[in-house]
Amino acid sequence: MDSINVVPLVDVMLVLLTIVLTTATFVVNGRIPVDLASSKTAQATQVAPIVLTLTAEHVLFLNDKPVQDLAAALTPLARDSIVVVRADGRLALSAFVDLVDQVKSHGFKQVSLEVKRT
Repeated sequence: MDSINVVPLVDVMLVLLTIVLTTATFVVNGRIPVDLASSKTAQATQVAPIVLTLTAEHVLFLNDKPVQDLAAALTPLARDSIVVVRADGRLALSAFVDLVDQVKSHGFKQVSLEVKRT
């Protein structure tokens, strides 16, 4: 044998590259996938808010951590904080309204909806 067959080496390297690129996409995003509603007049917030995410499967997250009991999760937080609700656009409006009512019933006054700008 005077030469080395590099075809298997190239195949293995391409598979490894594909795996790295796929996992890097998930690591970089680092967010829960939610298909946000669109708005042409949306404005960015300047303060780091409390983020509540409600997925299409009705799973609730507080700052990207799953929440079972919303009342217990909101109790230690400051009531003057801004609360941003990220609700999946496929949810019924009643699910969003129920979540906002629960947050406001715990004393939070500044509750807004996060949307993607079109």
